Amino acid sequence: MTRVLVTGGGGFLGSHLVERLECEGRDVFSARRADYDLTAPESAARLFDDVVPELVFHLAAEVGGIGANRANPGRYWYANLAMGLNVLEQARLHQTPKLVISGTVCSYPKFAPVPFREASLWDGFPEETNAPYGVAKKAVLVGAQAYREQYGLNTVFLLPTNLYGPRDNFDLQTSHVIPALIRKMVEGEDEVVLWGDGSPTREFLYVEDCVEGFVLAAERYDGPEPANLGASREISIEELAGVVAEVVGYEGEIVWDRSKPGGQPRRSVDGSRAQELFGFEARTGLRDGIERTVAWYRANRVASGVGS
Repeated sequence: MTRVLVTGGGGFLGSHLVERLECEGRDVFSARRADYDLTAPESAARLFDDVVPELVFHLAAEVGGIGANRANPGRYWYANLAMGLNVLEQARLHQTPKLVISGTVCSYPKFAPVPFREASLWDGFPEETNAPYGVAKKAVLVGAQAYREQYGLNTVFLLPTNLYGPRDNFDLQTSHVIPALIRKMVEGEDEVVLWGDGSPTREFLYVEDCVEGFVLAAERYDGPEPANLGASREISIEELAGVVAEVVGYEGEIVWDRSKPGGQPRRSVDGSRAQELFGFEARTGLRDGIERTVAWYRANRVASGVGS
């Protein structure tokens, strides 16, 4: 049986991937930050020595919303680059047969034509608030391609769009827009203040659909070129807030703080490469996914402390 290592296995995407793999009867080792600090070379080496994996999903990341990105640009650049470098090097040293790495849609240039196609990844600089994180991930892509060329390391690099779903990060200091909206509206605040003017657009991929993309890529794709994972629907933040309000039953006021940045003007990906190369297609509609996420939050907010 293939020995599978999932870095970031205790995180949002990682926990769902581990759950899926275990349900399929896979031999899975979930690496958590408390046990292995992948920014430290010796800790990454110890992890690979302990597990000796045949397949690695590298999902460990330090990431957050606009506010967190503005507060931690140096940390996000360093941590994500260091983790990527250390995982690549240990996979090389341990002759790991296959490595699947999670990149980010934040790596795309600020004014890349929408929907983003993989060919435009290097046509400009990322949106400023996401740049340290996005550039770090692009550097890991370069490393993956270089290690493939020089050492024959079979590394697949995926670029998921914005994720959401059960077990997302609902901490208002570091969360992305959907969990932040859900938490504020479920808690029944009289008004919900959102950054910007609501005009920027985003694409949101349900976490279980993303997991399917990673599994399919591991099974069917061995190429050097990165591939987007998207949901094929672009929606404005203003419209998104309305959908969440409808699902939650929120009747308060939505206030736009135009003194704060709204982020990249448009963000949506072309998912045709993933569909053609390994048959990935998102199946969960946005409203359906938000309904499932709201239901999970309501069921777990007291027990998990996310609503306290």
